[in-house]
This record gives sequence, C-alpha cells and structure tokens, in this order.
Amino acid sequence: KHAGISYILLPMDTAGIEVQPLRTMSGDIGENSFNQVFLTDVRVPKANVVGKRGEGWKIANTTLEHERNSLNANAEGTLMRLARLMNNETMGGVPAMASPVYRDRLMKLQARALSMKHHGMRMLTCSLKGESPGVAGLVVKLQNCQLNFDMAALALDVMGELGALYEHTKYERERGYWQAHSMFSLGLIIGGGTAQIQKNIIAERGLGLPREPKPAKV
Repeated sequence: KHAGISYILLPMDTAGIEVQPLRTMSGDIGENSFNQVFLTDVRVPKANVVGKRGEGWKIANTTLEHERNSLNANAEGTLMRLARLMNNETMGGVPAMASPVYRDRLMKLQARALSMKHHGMRMLTCSLKGESPGVAGLVVKLQNCQLNFDMAALALDVMGELGALYEHTKYERERGYWQAHSMFSLGLIIGGGTAQIQKNIIAERGLGLPREPKPAKV
C-alpha cells in the first residue's frame, strides 16, 4: 500500500511555496523550526526524486532511522549542565546538590543517560556494519525524549519559584534555558511519531505482540 509514495527533494525557494511561522507556547516565533507550509501549484523536476519512484516509504524510514541515531548525542552534556545548576542553586544557603532527594534524582538520570550512550554506540555499530538496528532506533527516540523532559523537570524543581519564570528578567537562570528545554522536550515526545505510536511499533515489530485492535467502524 506504500508503493505509490515517492521521495522528492523540494528547494524551499521554489515558486508556490509559502512558509508561515507559528508562535510557540514559549511566545517565540519559530521561523526556523515551527511553521506551516503551503504548496500552491508547485512543480519540481523529475531529477529531484530520490532513489526510484515508489520507494519513498523505504527512504523516509531510512531518513528517520538516521535521525533517531543522533538523538542521544546531547544527553550527557545536558546532564552536566544540570549538575552545575544544582551546585549553584541554594536552598537556605545550602546547594541543591546537598539534598539527598535531588541528588538521588540526578543519579537516576545519569544512569539513564549512560544507558542511552551505550545504546547509541550499539546503533552506530549496526550502521558501520551496514545492518539495520531495527526497533532499537525507536527505543532511543522514546527514551531520549522522556529523559530530556525529566532532566528539565528536575532543573525547574531545583529553581523553585524561579522555575515558573518564562519571561526574560534579571531573576531568570541561564537565560531561560531550562524553561525552553522543558517545552521543547514536550514537542519531541510528539514530533516524529508520538510516544504512544513508538510503543505500539516496538511491541508489535520488536516483541512480536499482536497488533492493537482497530475500533469497529460505525
């Protein structure tokens, strides 16, 4: 049923393409990352077709596979940034890092980040061998998105009431990095296939579980 899909490269300056930026929930205009695109009588040459006609589904999945391979690249850097925040933020004159509750949450996040790193190395090995990682890429996408959101959640908790500050003022920390990171992570959980879709695919293709029953047609 995917045989009629082809993969075509489309230069964004092609006549008939209109890009309208959308305002995100952070109040920013996402000119480079979040917008709606309208195509009116757009024509492109046949030479822009990638691969062969009808192979679009296969090529699109390969593209997503490589995209997922890179998702875990920044987890350790984000974790180190979180650790610095916990050392700098104080509660009653004591660094947040001294709190056993916050420190326990950080250590659990560190374990997950290291797990993601090794999982990424496993996927890289598959790529170097010319093998498909299968559903491993979906696992990386699913776990990494949740990991980034959980790291941001800890940062906002550490900042206390300042964690709810979404406007640029003299009181904000790291120029609002963690607030923006929290909201962006929510978007990643949805974008590129929602977490629910990823779980279904992992269950069906990876674990061999039966397909989710479709609702009866009325």
